[in-house]
Amino acid sequence: MSLSGIPSTGRILEIGCGSGQATIPFARRGYRLLCIELGENLAAVARHKLAAYPLVKVQTGAFEDWSIQEGAFDLVVAATAFHWLDPAIAYPKAACALRTGGAIALFWNLHIHTDDTSPHFFEAVQQLYCRFAPELVKDDKPLPRPDEVEDKTGEIEQTGLFGKVAIRKYRWDVVYDAASYIRVLNTYSGHLNLNKTKRQRLFRAIAELIDTQFNGCITKGYLTSLYVARRQ
Repeated sequence: MSLSGIPSTGRILEIGCGSGQATIPFARRGYRLLCIELGENLAAVARHKLAAYPLVKVQTGAFEDWSIQEGAFDLVVAATAFHWLDPAIAYPKAACALRTGGAIALFWNLHIHTDDTSPHFFEAVQQLYCRFAPELVKDDKPLPRPDEVEDKTGEIEQTGLFGKVAIRKYRWDVVYDAASYIRVLNTYSGHLNLNKTKRQRLFRAIAELIDTQFNGCITKGYLTSLYVARRQ
């Protein structure tokens, strides 16, 4: 929060809150939040998770169609969601929602390839997605290494709407057993949007893969890339 300069009583606009996973840390700090989520089911999940925080409101709809509250927010955030939007619309609208000196904070958590994790798991699990949930298969490209992840700095600066971009990158690994990995998948918007039967079949297949071919646990490598810039 130090990068954004948001005051303790600040107001946050979150674009694409999904199930509310990234929203909760802000809510716990007492910030006022307006969350815009396109999916009705995801918005319902987020409302349930955030019911204990009266300063948080979840609104269903597309950010592109949202009736803008000009200059009403100290911070605009998007957690692994901003790439779904048309940048020609999203950046100007986000800037307009910010007060002068307010900040935009975009971050992505990406699964990456490292030599000390479980790269063969990704290859094996992709076959299960192709079989049980092909709509979640984006492409067959290998996982990127940390230095191959796309940098968004130029895209943000080229809008001319924000000042110098501060970037922070964090590498981290997580060890999952079958149950904990399925719990994580059950927070992803794409998986939540699957019908219940299809989701259950996919999860059973993934759990069996982990238990039978990976000795009951896998290690996944992640890179979190955070970009923060103040409105001009």
